Amino acid sequence: MGSVGITYKTNEEIELIRISATLVGKTLGEVKKHIRPGVSTLELDRIAEEFIRDHGAIPAFKNYQSPKTDTIPFPGTLCTSVNEEVVHGMPSAKKILKGGDIISVDCGVLLNGYFGDSAYTFPVGEISSKKRRLLEVTKASLYKGIRKAVAGNTIGDISNAIQTHAELYGYSIVREMVGHGVGKNLHEEPEVPNYGRKRSGLRLREGLVIAIEPMINMGRRYIATSSDGWTIFATDRLPSAHFEHCIVVRRGKAEILSTFEYIEN
Repeated sequence: MGSVGITYKTNEEIELIRISATLVGKTLGEVKKHIRPGVSTLELDRIAEEFIRDHGAIPAFKNYQSPKTDTIPFPGTLCTSVNEEVVHGMPSAKKILKGGDIISVDCGVLLNGYFGDSAYTFPVGEISSKKRRLLEVTKASLYKGIRKAVAGNTIGDISNAIQTHAELYGYSIVREMVGHGVGKNLHEEPEVPNYGRKRSGLRLREGLVIAIEPMINMGRRYIATSSDGWTIFATDRLPSAHFEHCIVVRRGKAEILSTFEYIEN
């Protein structure tokens, strides 16, 4: 145990988290096969739930109750956030993907008592060069943050690396939504903001498992919650992108526990 509310994982626990996070990556790879114009986000959700349960795991988001709000439990296996939707998009039979859309698919599983969590933003058919660059920069900012997730650095070093890269391209960082610790709970301490000052915040130690997840808006950073109580969207209605990996802090180089291999190969 470390600071209040923060746990440092054993190598055995880290391996269990890796198994869960790898299943998330496989699930996202399965979902990718079905992302095309004309498909509903509810259909993607059905595919993901079936895949997760077929692999002996439990969808981590389904019936999740946020401790911070009194909204209804989340009904989906996936968060499916389209275009200006930032995160927590609620799957729906009425939400039909169109060519030129982008969709963030966030997924979590519970397997062997440990959670895995990862997200990827996909193009739907051919997308504009502006949207493609947003996706490229957001994903690159994730890896910039991961490179700073080493023992001896701070949370602020991760946050600052993400912010610096995104703002270099004129994008803005969503500030209210943050990354988090992962383990026996889906959301653990510490919070991992995507903006901040170098050398600030918690000093990183080996064995800390965190989900780093930049949420980056093409326009301004301001967000609001839709009437469904869950879906977060950019108030200027410009597109937003989201990528997420689970990682463990190590000496010299962070270790990525989730994977995009099943998505990108």
